[in-house]
Amino acid sequence: MSDSRELYLKQLTQFFWENELTPDVTQIELLAEYAQLLVERNDIVNLVSRKDTPNVIENHVFISALLSNYVPSRCTRFIDIGTGGGLPGIPLAIMRPELRGVVVDSIKKKIDSVQHFAETLLLNSVTPELARVEDDSFISRYQSSFDLVVSRATVPLILLVRYALPLITNKAHLIALKGGDLTEEFDKMFTKYSSHIKKSTIYELHYKPSNIKNIKEKKLVVLEISK
Repeated sequence: MSDSRELYLKQLTQFFWENELTPDVTQIELLAEYAQLLVERNDIVNLVSRKDTPNVIENHVFISALLSNYVPSRCTRFIDIGTGGGLPGIPLAIMRPELRGVVVDSIKKKIDSVQHFAETLLLNSVTPELARVEDDSFISRYQSSFDLVVSRATVPLILLVRYALPLITNKAHLIALKGGDLTEEFDKMFTKYSSHIKKSTIYELHYKPSNIKNIKEKKLVVLEISK
C-alpha cells in the first residue's frame, strides 16, 4: 500500500469515527483509493485545485461521502450534474451502493478521468457521460429518469433546478454542496421556481475535529422538487 493511500485511510477513519459514522472497512478503503487516484490524475488534468490536494480527504472526499447521510432511503437513481473529478457522485456511489447514478460533465478530460476511476474501483453502478445536461439530446435520453439530483457548487441553484426538472421523476430530491451566504441564490430560485419547490432546508455541515463551528461555511442545500 502506498504511503499516501495509508494516510488517506487514517484520515478517513478519524473523520468517520469522530463524527460517529460507521461505514464498513471496504467503503473506507474504496474512498481512500479514490482519493489517491484523484490526486494522481490531478497532476495531468485539473480536477481539484492543486493547492487543495493536501486537504483532499476533508474538503473533497469526506464532504462528498457525508452527503450520503441526507439521501432519503427511497431514492434509487441519481444524477451528478457537473461532476468534475467525480464529486460528489463517486463517494456517494461508494457510500450508497444500492443507488445507480449518471455522472455528467461537459469536459472530455474530466469524464475520461471519472471513467478511469469508476473502472478501477469496479463501480458498475456509475455511468459517466460526456454531455451538457441542458442539451436536447441528453434530455431525450434521460427524461424523467432520476429521483435524486446532486451537485457540488457548480452553478447557482436557479440553474440546478432548471436543469433538474426535465430529468426528474414526478418528485425528487436535489442536494447541493454549497458555501457562503445563499440568500441571493435562494431568492432568485424561489422567484422563478417556487411552484416546483415543495420543501427546502439548509444544513450547516459541522463536523469534528476541524470544523466543529462550521467556520468554513460548508452547507448542504436539500430541496424537495416536483415537475
